[in-house]
Amino acid sequence: MVLGYFAVLLANARHFYTDDTESQYTGLWIGLGESLRKGEFPVLVPERWMSGNNMMDDAGLFNPPQLLIDLIAPSVDNMALYATVVKLIFSIIAALGVYRICLVYGAKPWWSAVAGVAFPLSGFFLFFDQASWMTALTGTAWMVHAWASAVRYVRGNSGPIPVFVFLYLTISTQYIFPAVEAVLMLAAVAVGEILYQRKWVNVPKLVAAAGCAGLAGLLTFLPSILSAKVTWRGTSAIINDQFLTIPWSESLNASLPSTLPAFTSWWGYVQPLPVTYIAWFLIPALAFIDWRRARESWRELSAVALFALMMLMWSAGPGTIGPLRWPVRVLPMLAIGLLVLVCVLVSRYGTLASLRTRAIAAAVLIAALWLRSFSADPHNVVRHVLAVALVAALVAGAVWLGLRKNAVAVCALAIAAMFPIAFWQVEAAQPTPMSYNYPTNRSEAKAAFPDFPGNTIQLSERGLVQPGDKSLDGAYASLVFGNYAKSLDLSYVNGYTPTGHFYFGELLCMRWDSSVCPDAYRRLFAPEQTTGRPLVDLMKLDRVVLQRALFPDARDQPAPAGWKWADYPGHEKYIWVLERVDGPISTQNGRVADMSAGSARSVSETATTSRVRVEAPEGARIVFARLGWPGYRATLDGRPVPISVVAKSFVAVDLPPGTRGAELVLTWRPPGWKIGALCALAGVAGAGVLQWMYVRQRRRERQEPDRAAATVG
Repeated sequence: MVLGYFAVLLANARHFYTDDTESQYTGLWIGLGESLRKGEFPVLVPERWMSGNNMMDDAGLFNPPQLLIDLIAPSVDNMALYATVVKLIFSIIAALGVYRICLVYGAKPWWSAVAGVAFPLSGFFLFFDQASWMTALTGTAWMVHAWASAVRYVRGNSGPIPVFVFLYLTISTQYIFPAVEAVLMLAAVAVGEILYQRKWVNVPKLVAAAGCAGLAGLLTFLPSILSAKVTWRGTSAIINDQFLTIPWSESLNASLPSTLPAFTSWWGYVQPLPVTYIAWFLIPALAFIDWRRARESWRELSAVALFALMMLMWSAGPGTIGPLRWPVRVLPMLAIGLLVLVCVLVSRYGTLASLRTRAIAAAVLIAALWLRSFSADPHNVVRHVLAVALVAALVAGAVWLGLRKNAVAVCALAIAAMFPIAFWQVEAAQPTPMSYNYPTNRSEAKAAFPDFPGNTIQLSERGLVQPGDKSLDGAYASLVFGNYAKSLDLSYVNGYTPTGHFYFGELLCMRWDSSVCPDAYRRLFAPEQTTGRPLVDLMKLDRVVLQRALFPDARDQPAPAGWKWADYPGHEKYIWVLERVDGPISTQNGRVADMSAGSARSVSETATTSRVRVEAPEGARIVFARLGWPGYRATLDGRPVPISVVAKSFVAVDLPPGTRGAELVLTWRPPGWKIGALCALAGVAGAGVLQWMYVRQRRRERQEPDRAAATVG
């Protein structure tokens, strides 16, 4: 895997620092790490309105390896280097997991190694999960180990703890796809082991171990489930569209390195990346399996085949199943199933008998690869012909080694060929269509960026940044998108969120990357209907940054009342800056934003709690600069008082008449956290009981031969 990463980096040094990795994850790691170093557990960061609820996004707050990544992140300057090293580690973990799966199904170590190395270099996993979607990488890395451990547990070769640990790590990455895929994997394993062993006796144990892991991981997803009604993902609808759904015929591209499959995505119909490619040997190897002998293992391998079939069915749609969207994401699961299935079959039943017939069959399969790839992408016919020649030569070389040497030499060739293919594929995809091209060194970025203390909001549209301006010498010295502000240690409303608070997003027409529409400027300073205060006051913002490309004439107009145009020499090419005339307000009176009558004085503030001394003889409504996520509770001198929201976004508390010198305590806790914590304890306890039962059974099994020998004696 180190050699594989080296080959990829030769083609593109930023391959593993692109798209969501640079715009979402590295900034998230730094923000979480800074909080952890202060002794805070960052479930909520109110000032980061768009991405401040870390129970909703891919933070992995209850995943120990992820917390370690977060803790280290603030100490690293080069985030591209850090992301690459972290991803290499998880790619090695994933490769070892696939290796273990092959071993438990009877493959030789060398063929298991072929599958293990091939998986991280397969198309979608390499170009998306490793390059961009970090939690897909980490969740998959743990899930494949859960698969291997589950089979070993059902067959009595291992205990429940590995199953529990790997499943918990899969779930607690806080990414829904690996969790759902793990459930389907466990179902396939259960069915397969029943068919193989022809008995049910050990399957309930697997169900129990998986249930314990699910209980332990419930706290990861329960808050987001209970908060879904206010998010962009609040619908439970099943919708079928063609976006990022993969026709089954595209899987026939799996062994041609030049393949550019045809389906609808951000880049049109013919894709610029070989996302359906799996491994050069996968399809041709089918010609060298003794299928008559292989039929004897159908029961044992039925779980692998069933899992691959489920993933193939899912990849074609529906496009959206509640929070699960874009079926293209399951292509790595299909790759795992097919790699394990083929490598196990070749390892156990590979043959070169009747070589002429098998060579013809391999040629037909390679021709089918060319036909499918040419049909999807006819403009690159020469490239496809060259790829066919490469695969044919490699197959011929593998056959020659199999005749003259042994299977180990064949596997060495299979692995060695993966590296130049990975280089070729990544190099051919340059310039990558995914990169933001953010600066890699935080120190350089912070030195070039303006010093913006206090709370800032940026109104901008990422699509207006021209390709030539995507550098630290250009727009990135003045503008932030996604979680870039967190990498700069600045407090911005803007952030990256895959879930998003629906109503807050509607207020400012703000999207997942914090881009806004041209009307956002007017909305920000327009009076809110119930309070008469503009959103910029209710949010207690100190600064408004306007993208010149989106608001070219803004500076020609007078500044809003109470605001002034501030000068930041060297940055006027990209931004206009508004600041308050009377200085920052974010540090005044805690997070109290408005009160309809009476007075309120902040006593103390934390990220999750506001303590306020209030006077409201006639009753009043107090509005806080907090986003109205489910989970808020309020007490007045210890007695519960009702919570409401202003503009469906801002937390408000209604104070009853006669309130004098009372202490109002507003507290947020993740919804369902008590249930989640109790379930986690129950899950850990259950795993302990299962381990005790396993140890007791093993001890009994070891003692039985001794008793039998004593009886004979």
